[in-house]
Amino acid sequence: MKKYTYPSVLTIAGFDGSGGAGIQADIKTASALGCFSTSVLTALPVQNTQGVRKIYPIPVEAVADQIEAILDDIFPDAIKIGMVHTPQLVEVIVSTLSKYKKIPLVFDPVMVATSGHRLIEEDTITAIIERLFPIADVITPNMDEAAILAHMKVETLDDLYTAGKQIKQLGCKSILLKGGHQETSMITSLFYDEYENYHCFETIKFNTNNTHGSGCTLSSAIAAYLALGKTLYDSVSLGQQYIYQAIENGKDVKTGLGNGPLNHFFNPQKLVKNEMV
Repeated sequence: MKKYTYPSVLTIAGFDGSGGAGIQADIKTASALGCFSTSVLTALPVQNTQGVRKIYPIPVEAVADQIEAILDDIFPDAIKIGMVHTPQLVEVIVSTLSKYKKIPLVFDPVMVATSGHRLIEEDTITAIIERLFPIADVITPNMDEAAILAHMKVETLDDLYTAGKQIKQLGCKSILLKGGHQETSMITSLFYDEYENYHCFETIKFNTNNTHGSGCTLSSAIAAYLALGKTLYDSVSLGQQYIYQAIENGKDVKTGLGNGPLNHFFNPQKLVKNEMV
């Protein structure tokens, strides 16, 4: 009898009880794209569509134990890392992953929520740059996060280009600079690849507040496409298409009193089965 495996995506991220962001968005995204999703919890934010009320920490030993438990059993085809809000978390994640073979890794440097709430401790940024940037195949900052990393205002497309050049010098292999906060009818995201080339992705900006978890969703989509065997450029491109359609199909739905979620399941795929050899 033939045996099969599912393409697997591991998300290492924070919690969102309202279901739109964090681990919940990651699991929905990977599942909708035909991948099997596993998860490691890094923090327990108390939040809803209106914002983050409080963040309860997860012991770093528990994070390491979770990672080892998954990688020893269901080894992923790609990893997405999201909310990492202390230097200790950065260190334990990097040191634990270093025990295993290298696989594609997408890092979404979650620093600012859609609601505008700052989610990261100041002394964590240096640890992220020194430890996580070198092992990530692509990082996916939004404009607010790019501003923090580049130490400048990032409000226009020209600012985004400038910030990208500065962030690239921090040791990133490639960067997807998300342009969703641009105050224009068309928004442009920039992908700065490992060969120092820029690629532009343009989409219509929807008149909706339903963008809660859009950054988590996009980075997870990229990881899912990598797990499905796509190249990094194709994964970024397909991830952009997925996020566009997820926002479009959820833009007119009322969920909560604040920034509502996307429609992750606008076109769900069956779990992909790869034949074992």
